[in-house]
Amino acid sequence: MRAVLGRVNRVLLAIAGLVLLALGGSVLAIGLGAPAPSWWLHDGRHDVLLDEAERTRWQDDGWWWPVVLAVLALLVLLCLWWLVAVVRRRRPAEVLVDTGDGEGAALRGRALERAVAEEASHLDGVAQARVLLAGRRTAPRARVRLLLEPHADPGTVLHALATGALAHARDSTGLAGLPAEVRLHGVRHRAERVS
Repeated sequence: MRAVLGRVNRVLLAIAGLVLLALGGSVLAIGLGAPAPSWWLHDGRHDVLLDEAERTRWQDDGWWWPVVLAVLALLVLLCLWWLVAVVRRRRPAEVLVDTGDGEGAALRGRALERAVAEEASHLDGVAQARVLLAGRRTAPRARVRLLLEPHADPGTVLHALATGALAHARDSTGLAGLPAEVRLHGVRHRAERVS
């Protein structure tokens, strides 16, 4: 899901950038004296964006200004939501480790992700492991995706993960708990012929 959102974000940014570049470039070119194309909204360099007739056209209609304000408010809210979604970090950059002396240390979140994934990938029946941390740096949560071999027992693998890689990560960082969401997927393989 996150990869889809990333692609949608890049596509929307590219479209918005191209539209703004085309409009801004054409306004700049016409403002600097380039001839306006026949399809252009205004006649030339000294033309205003909204003339008197365009500004007062819907002034007497009671629905016009509430609709304009509602659309603009909705547009501002959508832009703010998008900005917050892009800026907000969903993954902690570091995890605070209690060193026991009252100070503490910072462990890079990606290093912990790689260590847990490496240990999980060596479990019997696991073809591939991917780990992402979420939450706060004082209380991270793990999202684990395991790709299981055809012969693997999901219950056994899950128990080995909980008592192995996740327990080691929790103990080594000194966290009281490391909640995890584990998704198990099977390796695609051909059906075996039984005779």
